[in-house]
Amino acid sequence: MLRRINGALPGLVAGIIGYGVVVQLAGVWFVSDKLGYSIGLWYGIAIAVWLAINIATVIFDSVVMGDSKQASCIIIAKSVLRYVVVVILLFLLGYFRFGNLFTAFAGVLGLKVSAYLQPLFGKISDRIHGRR
Repeated sequence: MLRRINGALPGLVAGIIGYGVVVQLAGVWFVSDKLGYSIGLWYGIAIAVWLAINIATVIFDSVVMGDSKQASCIIIAKSVLRYVVVVILLFLLGYFRFGNLFTAFAGVLGLKVSAYLQPLFGKISDRIHGRR
């Protein structure tokens, strides 16, 4: 399903989850509140996955739409809405002290890390599968 929205989206989501696993395994040993660390991190990873899917669907819808003025208005509105939702979700996490806010932010950064590493993983995948 993700590939129908954008061909790179499954790899991006896998990269976000892989980043979460690496940060989980690397950092959980050095904190006293292991549960808060883990909850915050995976809360942020879930937000990052949602952001990736939302961005891809907004781009897909705007390309299909045709009217460039209306498409640009929708892109701007949904981008602002996306940031508002992220701020609200992080605020709720911090307000109710359900998990570590710092690791939640680190989890959200998984979207950026995965996006920057996507070309490298694509080249590695192509070499493994014999494509050039």
